Amino acid sequence: VQLQASGGGLVQAGDSLRLSCSASGRTGTSFVMGWFRRAPGKEREFVGAIRWRGADTYYPDSVKGRFTISRDNAKNTVFLQMNSLKPEDTAVYYCALNPEGMSMIASRFIYWGQGTEVTVSS
Repeated sequence: VQLQASGGGLVQAGDSLRLSCSASGRTGTSFVMGWFRRAPGKEREFVGAIRWRGADTYYPDSVKGRFTISRDNAKNTVFLQMNSLKPEDTAVYYCALNPEGMSMIASRFIYWGQGTEVTVSS
């Protein structure tokens, strides 16, 4: 399985940005796609996940109401829509695949994309 994340960039506080993650290979249909981020000098943080079958989602409180994850079945692609961005959202964002089920624990995600950088200026 290979994951390719894209869509990062430099935006201003309050702006929106949509990240994409395309999956290729034998993913099956029971997997969960998650998004994580790592800000400079900070630990990796879970920012949300979507179950491919059923499309139910889960978000931590830090992004709930601002971030939305969706998927395009036909393109095997997951999106992270980020609204009302804040400078503290600045980080490298990673998509990752968990073949077993919904989780916010990074170690449960087996496959990882290369990361896409998001910078939010104040």
